[in-house]
Amino acid sequence: MPNHPLAEVFGFPTTNQTTEAQRHRKAKLCPFNNHVPNCTKDKANNPLGVCSIYEGESPAITCPIRFRERWIIAEHAASFFFGSDLSWTSLTEVPLKDCHGKEAGNIDIVLVAYDDAGRLISYGALEIQAVYISGNVRKPFEHYMADPVNHSSMSWRGQPNSPRPDYLSSSRKRLVPQLLFKGGILHAWNRKTAVAMQTSFYNTLPLLAQVKPSEGEIAWLLYGLRHDQNQDRFLLELNKTIYTRFTEAMEQISKPAPGDEAGFVAELQYRLDRKLENNHPPETSTLDLEL
Repeated sequence: MPNHPLAEVFGFPTTNQTTEAQRHRKAKLCPFNNHVPNCTKDKANNPLGVCSIYEGESPAITCPIRFRERWIIAEHAASFFFGSDLSWTSLTEVPLKDCHGKEAGNIDIVLVAYDDAGRLISYGALEIQAVYISGNVRKPFEHYMADPVNHSSMSWRGQPNSPRPDYLSSSRKRLVPQLLFKGGILHAWNRKTAVAMQTSFYNTLPLLAQVKPSEGEIAWLLYGLRHDQNQDRFLLELNKTIYTRFTEAMEQISKPAPGDEAGFVAELQYRLDRKLENNHPPETSTLDLEL
């Protein structure tokens, strides 16, 4: 297991000291098709160039731009949307509005199929979901960047607030709301959605009922990062594609899993006991109600 949490910095493993890796660190470049040559994560003038962090022995992607490597996610989504016979291209950050004209959010990538005259034939939405970080990743990042050669194998064990993947927050705060709102509008228009994420992230979700590819309304494109020792680079690879219906998947993924009520009741009793022991006088609003 690595001694520190950083898997990739500006597109390269921290151990990679090639001329290309050093060039990316010096110029703060993004090799994964960002909208500009440089990394813009967190702050444009002082970017947090961490693409992925370690979860045990495996890297967890923490930057959505990381999924754009070689644009294979677009190829895989286009195959689901259009098959293999249509010409297509991609549009990024496309705004979506509801029936009231209010913003429902931007679609990460819209793939559009077109004919020989350039007329739009069909389209589908590709959403990208990296994982949120719990803890402080900038501190180890800045320590590494102060001396990438000598700090490539730095020890960060036991440091307070060490960063780690937070799958629960990622699904509750980002994935579920995005799919419910944006995906709900697209589903009402009978359009398909593809979701690019890591297999490790998908495995934290509830078990979803799968259907045949021809019946799929959502394609879950599940990726992993494989380390290529010759290049000392991590390469994005498709592990599996899972097809589901939209409504059934949303019902399952957004349904809470209630625990034992006894623990909640015990907490209420504990707080009630403390309140009564403190013997606070009734609040004015309570007295008014009793009168």
